[in-house]
Amino acid sequence: MKLRRSKALEETVELNITAFLNLMVILVPFLLITAVFSRMTVLELNLPALNAASEAEEKVNLELQILIYPDSLEIRDANLGRIRQFEIVDNVIKWADVRDVLVEVKRRFPEETNVSLLLDARVPYKRLIEVMDQVRSAEIVNVGTLEEVELFPSVAIGEAPPQGGLQEADVAVDALPQTEGGQP
Repeated sequence: MKLRRSKALEETVELNITAFLNLMVILVPFLLITAVFSRMTVLELNLPALNAASEAEEKVNLELQILIYPDSLEIRDANLGRIRQFEIVDNVIKWADVRDVLVEVKRRFPEETNVSLLLDARVPYKRLIEVMDQVRSAEIVNVGTLEEVELFPSVAIGEAPPQGGLQEADVAVDALPQTEGGQP
């Protein structure tokens, strides 16, 4: 009997890791595939500083604002007033007209990159994204070629005043002052 016990102790048992390897073969590609679909886009917003009021007293610049209401879109300067108002008909904005005004403002203030989007609470999120895309850059035709021009990439978001609360006359784009770098 003693011989039988020693043979039983000397036998080594192999560890079967086949099931574990099968699991890893399936799990690793699955994790790699799902990781590709979980991308996030981050948009950097510039919020106004707390001491912006003291800086504004020193130098009067363009403070471009776009007020977005459910039935209209208004481009204005915080100092001078409304530049242009566009009606939204059947949930469609005439982006060509809006782009022309923004390009003209950019031509007069080439160093300006800031714009404030002021939204009414009833404006859908999709409209906000649409406006943000339109004010960042524009495609214009220049000597037969299509060029993409950077307009106002630094976007700040806020709440619009009640519609009809600002009753004032329109200011023509030509009435805006020019900076030294702007062309007439």
